[in-house]
Amino acid sequence: MSNYDTIIIGAGMSGLAAGIRLAYFNKRVCILERHTTVGGLNSFYRLGGRNYDVGLHAVTNYVPKGTRKGPLARLLRQLRFSWDDFALSPQIGSTIAFPGIAMKFNNQFEFFRSEVHRYFPREKDNFRKLAETVVDYDDLNEQAANCSARSIVSQIIHDPLLVDMLFCPLMFYGSARENDMDFAQFSIMFRSIFMEGFARPFAGVRVILKNLVRRFKQLGGELRLRAGVDRMEVEQGRVSRIILDDGTRIEGERVLSSAGWFETMRMCEAEQPAALPAAGQLSFVESLSVLDTEPRELGCDRTIVFFNDSEKFHWKKPDEMVDVRSGVICCPNNFQYDQPLGEGLVRVTALANYDRWRKLPAEDYQATKRMWHDRIVESAVRFMADFRPRVVATDTFTPTTIRRFTGHENGAVYGAPEKRWSGTTHLKNLFICGTDQGFVGIIGAMFSGIAMANRHLLGMRQEDSDSSAKT
Repeated sequence: MSNYDTIIIGAGMSGLAAGIRLAYFNKRVCILERHTTVGGLNSFYRLGGRNYDVGLHAVTNYVPKGTRKGPLARLLRQLRFSWDDFALSPQIGSTIAFPGIAMKFNNQFEFFRSEVHRYFPREKDNFRKLAETVVDYDDLNEQAANCSARSIVSQIIHDPLLVDMLFCPLMFYGSARENDMDFAQFSIMFRSIFMEGFARPFAGVRVILKNLVRRFKQLGGELRLRAGVDRMEVEQGRVSRIILDDGTRIEGERVLSSAGWFETMRMCEAEQPAALPAAGQLSFVESLSVLDTEPRELGCDRTIVFFNDSEKFHWKKPDEMVDVRSGVICCPNNFQYDQPLGEGLVRVTALANYDRWRKLPAEDYQATKRMWHDRIVESAVRFMADFRPRVVATDTFTPTTIRRFTGHENGAVYGAPEKRWSGTTHLKNLFICGTDQGFVGIIGAMFSGIAMANRHLLGMRQEDSDSSAKT
């Protein structure tokens, strides 16, 4: 029976970052991953001779090389990576498109502020007040974390259209709560998208994942693939051992789970909390279209377009299999790379109903995917040039795909609506990191793993952990 200082469940961004952080302090760490590859939803696969990213549209929290402040700079210090290791290229520019209005933004907040002033001049002072409120918000203020963002923002911004346009990108990139967000997550996402910005490695998410895995192994960490957790045995209020799907028994002093709060609690054999947290309901379908040309050659010059065709922006589990009224269009070609990607790619993401996809007869699955791929693209081309005549290959993933590769109940991309900001559980040596801890996005997920490792497994205060990262 193997024994470790820390066992980490899940080799996604959060678990890998936590493993690296612990390994720097000579902790014996084992990361368990059920699947054959790392990354969870933020991973990649190969189909028809092409590489496809899943999950990642863009890395948020981008700031220029050499910046000393912000989540990205702190993350690099804590993990002891250089700026060049992630090879991030900034976005060209994105758009929030609603009926009759298309507000642009890039990685310069003053440009976005000017767009708000242009389209909503009466909200100029109110938008300034909102930005100040967001900047002053303390991410670790757990008492205020669950306050309704809709309620707070609507008290500051009076035009409901501007409120909806601000929420649209933030919800698509990080809200597990129907029709609302925790104000903590609103503040985090507002800063990471509007005040900092989007970027992407030229070769996609695999650049980040390969660097994380390489560093973890160099530091002596153990990564076990095809090692899914069946259950955790509990004795005297502690996890005593972990039982894998194949019956292997593993022991560790502490356990850090990135599997999700609901999913982790369900693993606790015979000693679950009195009430399980509610599972998330919000999932996605995404269509991928490979083009024989760069999207910009067709007039598609935006990096990301967040679109909504209704008077109100709806953010809830749809009644139909897919809600095509709103969505996200991403052109991975449209970042400031030093060289062209070659083939073009357009990714379109929309809200979907997991239950309807789960109940679909197996023999109907492929045909239904193709049908909804066409409907999603048809909805998207209302907000961009029609790229369909230049498509040479397609693929689609659905909520059942997300459920299979993340383990999240209902294929919920952003996990449970109620977050566990402290990272603690009812068991003394079991902690939560990742999406259900509360920090979201690629950088947020990694920062969550680092923060929970520092706080609960290394016993560091934040200022201490920042100091140790410099040594």
